[in-house]
Amino acid sequence: MARKKEKITVKLDLPKDDSTLTKLYAILGASIFLGLACFTFWITNSHFTTSPNGQPLFVNTVCQYDMNYIPTFADNESCSILKDEPDVLVMEPEDSWVDFKSLGQMFDVPGMDENISDVRPPQPLVGTCSVTTAVPSDYSFILKDPGGVEIARYDGNSGSGDDNCYLEVINMEKGNLYQVIITSDEAVQEGSYRLEMDYFDGVPEYMNNQSQWIGPEVNLGGLSLRPTIFLNFFGLGFFVTFWPASFYWDRVKTKINRMEEKFPDFLRDLAEYWKGGLSMTVAVQTLATSEYGALNDEVKKMSDQLSWGVSFGDVIEMFAVRVGTPLVMRAISLISEANRAGGKISDILVTAANDSREIKFLEGERKRTISSYISVIWTSYGVFLGVIVVLAKVFIPAIAGSNSEPSSDDAAGGGQQLGNMVIRNIEPLFFLTIFYYGVTMQALGNGSMAGLMANGRFSSGMKHSGMMILMSMVCFNLIVFTPDLIGVTNTETQTDNLLQYYSSLSSSSYSTFTSFLSILTPTVLMPALFFKESLIICTQCWQVIPSTFIVSCSNLRLPLKI
Repeated sequence: MARKKEKITVKLDLPKDDSTLTKLYAILGASIFLGLACFTFWITNSHFTTSPNGQPLFVNTVCQYDMNYIPTFADNESCSILKDEPDVLVMEPEDSWVDFKSLGQMFDVPGMDENISDVRPPQPLVGTCSVTTAVPSDYSFILKDPGGVEIARYDGNSGSGDDNCYLEVINMEKGNLYQVIITSDEAVQEGSYRLEMDYFDGVPEYMNNQSQWIGPEVNLGGLSLRPTIFLNFFGLGFFVTFWPASFYWDRVKTKINRMEEKFPDFLRDLAEYWKGGLSMTVAVQTLATSEYGALNDEVKKMSDQLSWGVSFGDVIEMFAVRVGTPLVMRAISLISEANRAGGKISDILVTAANDSREIKFLEGERKRTISSYISVIWTSYGVFLGVIVVLAKVFIPAIAGSNSEPSSDDAAGGGQQLGNMVIRNIEPLFFLTIFYYGVTMQALGNGSMAGLMANGRFSSGMKHSGMMILMSMVCFNLIVFTPDLIGVTNTETQTDNLLQYYSSLSSSSYSTFTSFLSILTPTVLMPALFFKESLIICTQCWQVIPSTFIVSCSNLRLPLKI
């Protein structure tokens, strides 16, 4: 009976080709492609490519608009990115009403202008209220249109257990001086209401500011974010283009640096084994089982190559090529020349080890010294970014708000006058754009300088620039890119737009008063508005008549706020 032959398995751990540069080129190629895509999105939505119809090039391309044709509301409704979504208007008194029998409040209902579309979508309104009285009492929660006609009413009793103050209006047409009233037979200790209405302005929410791409809203907790705002893609383009490759190459260099730190120990141990009478082949194979951190894989490769019959000189030269640093190349060159010359290799190994250790020590000292300067660069950028954020969030809105009305000397253009200086009306988004471009370019410059100081290469500073750009994007998106600054309609509570009046009128006297208002309002407002339009046409008269009087007439609301 024949004996079964035993199989002999030999596992060869062949050294693989170094794919570091291949991976770097692949990452760099993908980064450049994505970066160009980000820059394309940014440039097609910036001021640089605005078309004659006022739409960005991106919008005209996606919606297939003619650049010379101004799109209508119906055109925007047919485009997915421009379809108008209703904004939510919430109206409620700032403080609860107390000690009254009949109280009212006037408010304006926004909506689309007549020149936008003949067909307007319905604007539903839902109202709730709460009434507290000392004794059970009948009360009414009423809504009236600008003409004083009742459009919705709820009658309830404050002492009823199933009382649920609620009313609903299917469509609230655009208009001024709507009225919300709470009346009661008995004195109301405390009362309040809340009106919530959907309204359309004919302009998509993310296109309210000069038809620039603002992007859809993303709510993160209590934050309102616009991650697709076109400005983000300016900084994102630089980040995506440079940071991934820089980060990868920094990881490679970090690994090589760790190998260099263990290289002197490897040379010292190799010299000791040589002095002990072992050949280089046996010495390297013995050291392959030792611990050299990041150098373990390379020592194992050298040991395998020596076991396959590769000469020691070729092995160490291939090792030097794989690492590719000046320090290793310098040491291996000395060892290779001594090996070919037949000199005392142990002394050469010790000398190379001491030389490498001294070089790494000096590099460490240099890094420790430079780290303080890099910290200064980061600190200066942080201070610069903080100042810019404060200017964008506080200073610019304050100036924009103070210049909302025209001055007597510059009524046509608007602005405020300080001595001989006239401050024109400003657009917050314009300054946000300049500020964001500024912090981004500052990040590129500071990061490049940090890389140059660290190791003499601008490219290595892209990791610093990328993190600075990312930090600026986070700060601007969380703090600066708010709806009120980028021009998006604010959907929060609009109490500032409400004209409140508090009175102790009875139901009958209140009706008489509102009837008086319905007669007085057109009588006063129409001539005032006509007078204002006439003054706009007559430029010379405009310069003579005080603008404060004109503004007060155009913004007249009755009764006056108390």
